Amino acid sequence: MVRMNGSLQAEGARSRVQARAHGNQQRFFTEKSYRKEYKAMKSEKKPTRKWQKLPGRNTFCCDGRIMMARQKGVFYLTVFLIVGTSALFFGFECPYLAIHLSPAIPVFAIVLFIFVMAMLLRTSFSDPGVLPRAEPDEAAFVEMEIEAANGNVPAGQRPPPRIKDIQINNQIIKLKYCYTCKIFRPPRASHCSVCDNCVERFDHHCPWVGNCVGKRNYRFFYLFTISLSFLTVYIFAFDIVHVALRSVDNGFLNTLKDTPGTVLEVVICFFTLWSVIGLSGFHTYLIALNQTTNEDIKGSWSGKNGIHNPYSHDGVLKNCCEILCGPVPPSVLDRRGLIQDETGVSVTANQIASTAPQITASRTPLIPNEQAPVKENPVVPGQTEPDAKETVPSPGMHKQLPSPQPVDLNMQSGTKALQRNAVTKETSYQGHAF
Repeated sequence: MVRMNGSLQAEGARSRVQARAHGNQQRFFTEKSYRKEYKAMKSEKKPTRKWQKLPGRNTFCCDGRIMMARQKGVFYLTVFLIVGTSALFFGFECPYLAIHLSPAIPVFAIVLFIFVMAMLLRTSFSDPGVLPRAEPDEAAFVEMEIEAANGNVPAGQRPPPRIKDIQINNQIIKLKYCYTCKIFRPPRASHCSVCDNCVERFDHHCPWVGNCVGKRNYRFFYLFTISLSFLTVYIFAFDIVHVALRSVDNGFLNTLKDTPGTVLEVVICFFTLWSVIGLSGFHTYLIALNQTTNEDIKGSWSGKNGIHNPYSHDGVLKNCCEILCGPVPPSVLDRRGLIQDETGVSVTANQIASTAPQITASRTPLIPNEQAPVKENPVVPGQTEPDAKETVPSPGMHKQLPSPQPVDLNMQSGTKALQRNAVTKETSYQGHAF
């Protein structure tokens, strides 16, 4: 009995050890699988966004939130001149003027400087109104439309220009075809050769702000030029006041020697003042007439051919309110949208193709003048004879039916292109109604 009890105790201890080892082994494999899953999740690629695949010569920052041109050297020079001149003014003139004249002078200068920088960054970092390029199926549909409209062009002859005529305020406006973007450009749009994009209501490409100036950032560009003019005049005027006050006690030449920063500010502001004020005045003139720089240079509404500006309203006030006070249109690029996975699209296509034979078999008629055999079921009480008849498919019906074709998702290209043209016309008309 003693020996039997000892063997039972040994077997119990051995089973407990084995259970504990099994539990440790199971926990080890669980932790190992968890580590593998964590590494797999960590190694997964980030989703691709649309701004990473957008054509054109633009650079994007902050995951597509900031959009600029690639040539940013002049933009950095603009920021350096504004920040440097303002820093010299705050460091040399503001302490003296705040004590001897008024403490409101540096306060107003700081507010004006912040507004100038905000308008500059808003103009430089935003989408100016870039139009998305046509997708391959849309471009093929537009090409097919153009070939059908122009007909067969004989060999050796130049094909006719690709234009469309629309009417705006009783004026015929021609929509030109962009061979790069494969679209008919909306009214007042143009292709920027620097950014390689079509921009809606294109004004010009400004290297000083490092971006195109178009429909979505024109008002901020105008406010930037106006506020920069005020800031330049403000600093230039108080630099002269500072020199004049110091010259009363120390003399003019000694004051210039003691304040080299003031001399540098006066030189920068003197050469900058005329160009900035001239640019602000020119764009004020364009806003009053509701024109763009591109239209003014080309003379689009000069009236030589009896064509007047169809976008201008009755008065200057209405033109200014439309450009400066109207709502900012949303961007049509969807820069931060996710690119659809091709596998998901193909699965959807296969699902549609698999359902196509059933729809075709149920809706496709038989060969003309052919009647299907009818099998009569016994008439149930309360049921009429026509209801008791049942159509039986003929044996050769499946052979006569056309083979199911996979549904092509690109057949919606025509609808997309037509919707693009309709949206283009609608937006152009809405822009002119005030």
